[in-house]
Amino acid sequence: MKSSQRYAVLGHPIAHSRSPAIHSAFAAQTGIDLRYEALLVPPDGLAATLHRLRDEGFSGCNITLPFKTEALTLADSGSQRALLAGAANTLGWTTDGRLWADNTDGLGLRRDIETNANWPLLDRRLLLLGAGGAAAGALGPLLEARPACVAVWNRSPARAAELVARHAELALRCGVRLLALERPEGRFDAVINATSAALQAGALDLPAGLLAPGGLALDMVYGAAAEPFLAWAAGQQAGQRRDGLGMLVEQAAEAFQRWHGLRPDTAAVLAQLRSGA
Repeated sequence: MKSSQRYAVLGHPIAHSRSPAIHSAFAAQTGIDLRYEALLVPPDGLAATLHRLRDEGFSGCNITLPFKTEALTLADSGSQRALLAGAANTLGWTTDGRLWADNTDGLGLRRDIETNANWPLLDRRLLLLGAGGAAAGALGPLLEARPACVAVWNRSPARAAELVARHAELALRCGVRLLALERPEGRFDAVINATSAALQAGALDLPAGLLAPGGLALDMVYGAAAEPFLAWAAGQQAGQRRDGLGMLVEQAAEAFQRWHGLRPDTAAVLAQLRSGA
């Protein structure tokens, strides 16, 4: 009898992760026999954990904070998306034991905005808050949606400038104006929060007028952690306010397709998570 395929999500902390529920729902929907678990990894234990999972016959894993950058350096090969982002959230082993890396975060974000929110990115003016791993994973796919402009702001201007420089060639190919801001200013059709500062209530100090009335505000985190940013967006008369749950489900679907060659129906799973079922 063929055993179940084994997968895991690796992080520190990890108890909050919704990934096991999401992938189990995808598996039930597609008829794929798999086991997916959440594993707490010590801060210095990613390499050892990956070796152990390979030896135990795991087929792949997802990577969450704080290991996305390190995961890419440990892989034998990386997709163009992952290399440009400098981070990976999806890993898999080939039949000869080689480890490949991909990044599906930005694809998940773009799909959540354009499909779930029904909000086309084409020709829009976007502000991306943050220049860490979350922002780096998002920027490439956002540029490929061909907005008019993407501005990046980070508390450390040098990090924003480095992220913009790394994506300058892609922005040029896509015909998108890409720039780093010294301070959060201007007016944008969408403001996307990829900062860790938002995890601390009151840590966001954003001026009024950044978001055009009726615009889109999205925080990449979900649940209570997204509330400070979404409360600010409500005060700006945002037309849509979204947390990161849709992005989480969509990036998981991209990873699932990368592993299994099938794209699950995300709408049903997202509705189930939103209802608390």
